[in-house]
Amino acid sequence: MTTELLLIQALNGLQLGVLLFLVAAGLTLVFGVMDFINLAHGVQYMLGAYLAAWLSAATGSFWLGLLLALPAALACGLLLEFLVFRHLYDRDHLSQVLATFGVILFLNQAVKAIWGTAPLQVPIPALLEGGIPILPGLHYPIYRIALLAAGLATAALLWVLVERTKIGMLVRAGATNAPMVAALGVDIRRLFMIVFGFGAMLAGFAGAMAGPIFSVEPGMGDTVLILAFVVIVIGGIGSVRGAFLAALLVGLIDTLGKSLMPDLMRLFLDASAARQAGAALASMLIYIAMAAILAIRPAGLFPVRGA
Repeated sequence: MTTELLLIQALNGLQLGVLLFLVAAGLTLVFGVMDFINLAHGVQYMLGAYLAAWLSAATGSFWLGLLLALPAALACGLLLEFLVFRHLYDRDHLSQVLATFGVILFLNQAVKAIWGTAPLQVPIPALLEGGIPILPGLHYPIYRIALLAAGLATAALLWVLVERTKIGMLVRAGATNAPMVAALGVDIRRLFMIVFGFGAMLAGFAGAMAGPIFSVEPGMGDTVLILAFVVIVIGGIGSVRGAFLAALLVGLIDTLGKSLMPDLMRLFLDASAARQAGAALASMLIYIAMAAILAIRPAGLFPVRGA
């Protein structure tokens, strides 16, 4: 692999990492604060992508569509919390898994009924078209760099919100000991609703930003959900800092592994067998990394205090 290709794949890995963080940040807070397993978090990513694609087409502006998609994703998340999820907080994890899996099936069919089964293509906004030189003769798409910058800015804003505000203090306390927070007079149900809605909006933002790169289609959130669970397990359940670092790690391992493993296998196998073995091993790398990290730190890299 050439240096240029390695650099491009590393940037692609970081870009995937920030997208995973936007999804995993809300998921780790919901799981850490509420002890609630939400398998439907991936469909909120999908809803954000569909809402942004639809609103961008309706308004004729990517930026206006993105701006409108965020409150729409927040509203969808709060509606799901009111209609379904708040009735599951006191149920066991198996009930939560089954109910939220039902939400996945319902919403996947709903987007098919509304927007059809054909993938939707979201054009890159004119302002972010083209590429910028990162090496002589090598250009990298401006939109991908903007996505990376937006993800990092959101991560910094989320850190300030969680670490430097009163609501963030309550979220951190809830992630450590939710019953004690409730005993001190905090409306824990309202805190749950805020966390859930904010997590849904973050996932929707990730989907909206991913639309111009990946096709918008039913079920697009399923793979992202699996990777997001890997991220929160590696980073530590309830830890935003852990989710950020683990997301970057998973993004780099996944992207670079898919690029490097076939070449590495050619040292031992013929070209055809190396390609197949490399692809198979690359898909396993993030789970191998997760197992290795958990063997050393069972609570994850950055568990919340008291975990």
